[in-house]
Amino acid sequence: MRLRCSSFFALALLVSVAGFAEEPGARARDLGVPFDGTAGPLNAITDVGGVQVGMTSLVRGEGPLKVGEGPVRTGVTVIFPRGAKNTDPVYAGWFSLNGNGEMTGTTWMDESGFLEGPVALTNTHSVGIVRDTIISWNVKYNGLHQDWSLPVVAETWDGWLNDINGFHVKPLDVIAALDAAKGGPVPEGNTGGGTGMVCYGFKGGTGTASRVLTKQEGGYTVGVLVQCNCGRRPQLTIAGVPVGKEITQGVPYTGLPAMTVPAGSDMRGDNGSIIIVIATDAPLLPGQLKRIARRASLGLARTGSVSGNSSGDIFVAFSTANPHADAEPGPNTVETMSNERISPLFTATVEATEEAIVNAMVGAKTMTGIDGHTAIGLPHDQLQQVLKKYNR
Repeated sequence: MRLRCSSFFALALLVSVAGFAEEPGARARDLGVPFDGTAGPLNAITDVGGVQVGMTSLVRGEGPLKVGEGPVRTGVTVIFPRGAKNTDPVYAGWFSLNGNGEMTGTTWMDESGFLEGPVALTNTHSVGIVRDTIISWNVKYNGLHQDWSLPVVAETWDGWLNDINGFHVKPLDVIAALDAAKGGPVPEGNTGGGTGMVCYGFKGGTGTASRVLTKQEGGYTVGVLVQCNCGRRPQLTIAGVPVGKEITQGVPYTGLPAMTVPAGSDMRGDNGSIIIVIATDAPLLPGQLKRIARRASLGLARTGSVSGNSSGDIFVAFSTANPHADAEPGPNTVETMSNERISPLFTATVEATEEAIVNAMVGAKTMTGIDGHTAIGLPHDQLQQVLKKYNR
């Protein structure tokens, strides 16, 4: 059923609350999963000062797939580097580990070195509507940094659980996420753009984590948010333990009809992707931020991924330091770290990426979507038993 309401405010509030007012659930550390490094107070991307996150989660309908009607299991996530009311661009860089996916706006990011506006995450077939709505929202609120807008919008595929060809993400859903953006704890699991995602054969979705460097290392913060929809069950590794080989029930995709693909293709069961967004308050230039974005690959690898052919694994990193670095007419004075001191930030990125992915699965609950397709939540008790078995 499509919601209709004469009051836009009432509709926006209803949709955003559905996705962003959940009570915080268990996180990986609560279950005793050992991670390296020191997390920030929230252990979230919002530990980086100024960063705000907004979400809309769409969950309605059940039973057989009826394209255009549902069931619907999808949504939108937006991340504002300096908050929704601050249009000052940030230095940024991006990296594609495997390009079977989409992140718009990256050519201008490469060319200019800046991220202008939020990063948005959604499902594969809703990138266009999210991008266009961000432009219209910016026009309404005079948020354009230049006369044209090239938003950064990325996607992962939720077609196992969601009526992805029904195009259920609408402009009001995107606006609700934009208007709901705030600091503080970030709801994980079946939330925002991650609502219908599957990760390592368990229910996946949205996850976040952070790391704080020591005073000697600069005291900077690195925060990560992931939309994880990647990997196969046997690959899953948590804290060095082969969890996916130990917990084998409820593997999805086994009921898919045969696909017309070349013999030996690895497409079946490898239909996912992961988007990783990295924020830091360390003063870094665009080239250095591209180096940070690359290090997310190593955090992903710690969880077992090999970034398969069908996976869109695309990462973006930005720095909230150097306000007004693009101010007219210039020249502008900016600060940057020495490359000789950047390695602790690499370490923080790897550690926070690994934990954010595990947090997404720990926070996700079992979900049934189209045609009875089910992705089970990672069983917390079994995870603890497996970790204990391996003395972790």
